[in-house]
Amino acid sequence: MSRKSLNSPEETRPFEGGTGQVDLVSTSAGLVGRAVFQPDWRWSKHVGPIAQTDSCQSPHLGYCESGQMRVGHG
Repeated sequence: MSRKSLNSPEETRPFEGGTGQVDLVSTSAGLVGRAVFQPDWRWSKHVGPIAQTDSCQSPHLGYCESGQMRVGHG
């Protein structure tokens, strides 16, 4: 068993245009992250150019802690 904190991430990935970031820690089950999105953030606009794909290729489990989030399937 290990203990890790997203307050001390192992990696931080900023989004294009300063529209937020995701902080990551690695566990035996895979990556765990905490993302902060600024208003009007769009995957296609702020991550797609970095990933060079039309949509996210990773499976996710998540929840919205504050504000609103709309999720769509392409």
